Amino acid sequence: MKKISVIVSCYNEEKALPLFYEEMERIRKKDFREEAIEFEYLFVNDGSKDKTLEVIKNLHQQDEKVKYISFSRNFGKESAMLAGLEAATGDYITLMDADLQDPPTLLREMYDAIVVEGYDTVGTRRVSRKGEPPIRSLFARLFYKMINHMSKIEMVDGARDYRLMTRQVVDSILELKEYNRYSKGLFSYVGFQTKWIEYENIERVAGETKWSFWKLFRYAVEGITAFSTTPLILSSIIGIIFCLAAFIVILFIIVKTMVFGDPTSGWPSLACIVVFVSGVQLFSIGIIGQYLSKTYLEVKKRPIYIIKEKNTNQKIKIKEE
Repeated sequence: MKKISVIVSCYNEEKALPLFYEEMERIRKKDFREEAIEFEYLFVNDGSKDKTLEVIKNLHQQDEKVKYISFSRNFGKESAMLAGLEAATGDYITLMDADLQDPPTLLREMYDAIVVEGYDTVGTRRVSRKGEPPIRSLFARLFYKMINHMSKIEMVDGARDYRLMTRQVVDSILELKEYNRYSKGLFSYVGFQTKWIEYENIERVAGETKWSFWKLFRYAVEGITAFSTTPLILSSIIGIIFCLAAFIVILFIIVKTMVFGDPTSGWPSLACIVVFVSGVQLFSIGIIGQYLSKTYLEVKKRPIYIIKEKNTNQKIKIKEE
């Protein structure tokens, strides 16, 4: 009997979890009732401060298919997805959000694309961002355009973490031993034959989003530095341009002084140039600092997550990268 593992990262989702479970069970009984397929729900509690873990335990009392892993604190969604992928036992593995923004109704189509059509993984992407603040949508589109120009790995605009993968794909992802993880990039990096399913944006059924503009900005920087060294090259090019410009200006000043004398005017413009060039230098140093910080985190080899409790059968895995 084949098994589908449904991995759900949870952070303060006590209101959404019962709705998610109810919808998943409806889809399982409706779309997979004639298939010899076993389901496994694997909830990863990412240090929630509400009653998320209590809700998950109640669901487990009702249904043995419900498994859970609970972290000792909040480690972030990337860590939660990694823990779920490592603990999943299914032949097919899917990543989903508890807020039902990832429609479970697509799961049957995704399964058929792998089993019938022969794809290795099926991803989903939003074709609209209805309900999002316009400024957030604008920056999201700019990010994908920027990173696709910088990186050799293609990032699909609007791609979600929601996807169904074969065991081979998941095992390949788990072979990528890195501390600073950007899963959208890792999914693209491993390759394999991928089918994309498009759908309209769906708003949360309950609770509030955990992704502020600042968190999304940091996540974007994480993605750029993880899959591209273009910013380092760009800072070097800017430095060369300003060196050439400075050399030309020096020649101009020498010629002007020899021909017209040495006037004392121009101090305000000189001050502006000094401040501007200093800003460019600090910007370039900041880019280098980002890459150094990633290297620093990698070499420390701290665990990506720490498990406080679980009810899965696997040994506790504390990854050291």
